[in-house]
Amino acid sequence: MVVKRRYESARRQEQARQTRRAILAAAAKLFVEPGYAATPLTAVAAEAGVAVQTVYAVFGSKRQLLSQMVDVTIAGDDDPVALPDRAFVAEIAALPDPRAKLARYARHLSATNARVADVIIALAGAASADPDAAEIWRKHTDERRHGMGRFAAELAATGELRPDHDVESAADVLWLAMDIRNYDWLVRRRGWSPQRYERWYVDTVAAAILRP
Repeated sequence: MVVKRRYESARRQEQARQTRRAILAAAAKLFVEPGYAATPLTAVAAEAGVAVQTVYAVFGSKRQLLSQMVDVTIAGDDDPVALPDRAFVAEIAALPDPRAKLARYARHLSATNARVADVIIALAGAASADPDAAEIWRKHTDERRHGMGRFAAELAATGELRPDHDVESAADVLWLAMDIRNYDWLVRRRGWSPQRYERWYVDTVAAAILRP
């Protein structure tokens, strides 16, 4: 009987996870088009194939659904692993050369931007008119700046920052260079390959903050 109860519990947990994923996927689709403000939770529920009460039970509110949808889209999965603890961060830390660190991050950034561009650009647009979206946009930009602060400190530890930069100003440059709109303009609008975008990122950031 204990084994049966454990099996049933695991099955319920997996069903709950699948329901959550379906709702997040529906939100990712509908919050982009027709948009966050124009999408009621009843529409999200219909797209996900669940009752609207289920959406409220899982996420609590439309704002919380948006916040978690953005987080999952950026991470690429719903595993409970914070971005600083992801494998690519350890790989960057293990590289001794600052340009190599930038190149490894560029590959991660390019892959992430390809996945999140529609969602993040839609969020930025929604933030201009919706207070909840504006709060989540600020959270997103603040987290990006905090992450680039850690990356700048790691680059500074190599001793290769230009003398006119410190950790804070280097983080500002990294924060600007990672902006999704750079990827949107260069790759999605101008037709650059991801590889060319990655080279641009490395060359631009290295020229701005690293010693020649």
